[in-house]
Amino acid sequence: MSSPVDGLEPEPAAAATLFGDRLDVVRQYTHDLAEFGEELGLIGPLEIPRLWTRHVINSGLLAPLLVEGRVGDIGSGAGLPGLVLAAARPDAHLVLIEPMERRVEWLQAETSRLGLTNVEIVRARAEEAKITPYLDQITARAVSALSKLIPIAAPLVKTGGEVIFLKGARVAEEVSAARKVIAKNHLVDVEILELGTGLVEETTRVFRATVD
Repeated sequence: MSSPVDGLEPEPAAAATLFGDRLDVVRQYTHDLAEFGEELGLIGPLEIPRLWTRHVINSGLLAPLLVEGRVGDIGSGAGLPGLVLAAARPDAHLVLIEPMERRVEWLQAETSRLGLTNVEIVRARAEEAKITPYLDQITARAVSALSKLIPIAAPLVKTGGEVIFLKGARVAEEVSAARKVIAKNHLVDVEILELGTGLVEETTRVFRATVD
């Protein structure tokens, strides 16, 4: 059992409900990120007291939406949501797309520490990434507005696949601003989901659409 990290918030009850028998792996990831994240420039010091609720739980709420296929994560950074999803869904294959070397090194080291065998790490900017075969789904968290994110994400997804982006409270405004981009990139069945109702105080919003 890892020793406690100063300032790390207590594990919320929602973690057990959300992660089930994968909780130990997610718990280890959270501990590792709290211990090394600030030093490696992955998270700021203000994030450690809210690491579970703001970041790990927020990322994990996406796990039930994943298919048993290849799921990309653009700008994976500290592994949010990519490593959390890989830990929560060992039946899915996560492709973590990250251009910065020090972040790639962290992702590689942490994947090994956690014993995850369903992770592939691609060092590249998403718009330059060569991903084969095409992805079944792609996600991103705190990367950019939909109008900029969709054109770099949709081309990596196979026809019939999905984009599932974690977004903030103003996602509806982003959708309105991105109408032309959504049409140009052949996205259909566009919807905004609210995840975590009844489980967490602050729900998570997701933009989901199918690549036609």
